[in-house]
Amino acid sequence: MWIKIKCFVLDILFPKFCFNCGAEGSYLCEDCQAMLEISGFHRKYSSRNIDDLYFPLSYRNPLTKNLIQNFKGAPFVKDLAETLSYLIISHFQLLDNKPDFSDFAVLPLPLARKRHKWRGFNQAEEIGKALAQFFKIRLISGCLVKIKETLPQTEIAEEKRKENVRGAFEVKNRNLVKNKNILLVDDIYLTGSTMEECAKILKDCGAKEIVGIVVARG
Repeated sequence: MWIKIKCFVLDILFPKFCFNCGAEGSYLCEDCQAMLEISGFHRKYSSRNIDDLYFPLSYRNPLTKNLIQNFKGAPFVKDLAETLSYLIISHFQLLDNKPDFSDFAVLPLPLARKRHKWRGFNQAEEIGKALAQFFKIRLISGCLVKIKETLPQTEIAEEKRKENVRGAFEVKNRNLVKNKNILLVDDIYLTGSTMEECAKILKDCGAKEIVGIVVARG
């Protein structure tokens, strides 16, 4: 009850506006959401350490890029996590062959401490919370950590991205991931270097199947 009242008051004091057309009411109005073309199909994907990858949107869509950039960049609209999580959930609801993740756990990609403090939140963890609730499975938080500052992947050449994140992550408690199936969550998947490095660390610590989930793929 108090949460509803709080949200009502906040909506009055700080109304939301669509990031695309400016309409009041939400960060993404229904008309603009229809422009995103949420994917209703899934094509099996695998790499050296990632067993599959799910995503509802293409990062090439300017509106998709705008939403994600406002989520993880200044002015850091944390509440966009709800909108972006809804887009991912809609993707799974549209699939004919819905995956069974009942024996998985959600694990968000971590941020370096300095960047986390600067942003105020971990965008992957905010999305991960919503997905854990949707799938009714456990969220593993604070287990996979970033131990090395790296340059933003989007700011360096593609061929240097693997080296940029090599050795940047570690698992603090192996027992939390050993023999577990993991849903590895992030906002975007471009070259996949960051998620691949995290998946490698997790599998080195005994994780079994690792499935990536992101808002958009480049």
